[in-house]
Amino acid sequence: MKFYAEVPARRTRQVIGDVWLVVWTVLWIWIAVKLHDLIMNLAGPGTAIASGATDLATSIDAAGESVSGLPLVGEGLSSPFAAMSSAATAIADAAQAEADAVSKLAFFLPLLLAILAFASFAVFWVPIRLAFIRKANAAQRLVDANEDLDLFALRALARQPLHVLARIDPDPAGAWRRGDVAIIDALAGLELRAEGLKVPVRQKEVT
Repeated sequence: MKFYAEVPARRTRQVIGDVWLVVWTVLWIWIAVKLHDLIMNLAGPGTAIASGATDLATSIDAAGESVSGLPLVGEGLSSPFAAMSSAATAIADAAQAEADAVSKLAFFLPLLLAILAFASFAVFWVPIRLAFIRKANAAQRLVDANEDLDLFALRALARQPLHVLARIDPDPAGAWRRGDVAIIDALAGLELRAEGLKVPVRQKEVT
């Protein structure tokens, strides 16, 4: 399985791209964690208010229960304490709801940001890499199965620009039909290098 090109320049670009994808991902994960911590700091006051208001409501309830035990006037005096306890409880609930909302924001916003940042690079780099791996391995299988490079030479005649073919031979099609080994190898090299592969060295025939 080929993951990288055999051509040095292209292999270097692929390695740089893969490393950058990893660095980019780690960078945005770090940013997401820092953003999460920053947003969570905003939940601190709400949590503190909720805790304080809950403690206050508990203390007021205790005081109301103590007053309610007084003969004759206890029940009347305990009513304001009950109202204050309800108000403190309402404040605690509102503060806790705000803290919970901030906690959800601290989780989902950095996560969404990290995913979008990763996708912004991976959405075009990963398909390029997968396409290379698929094509390079398919080409390598053809080379391994048949040492004759005629197929790649013929493909070059059909796909390569004319000015590129002319640099190899004034009549590349004629050279291919004649079975000119040097020209066939040169033509095949155009296609193989396009797939990131080197031209295999032909074994010399033993006479």
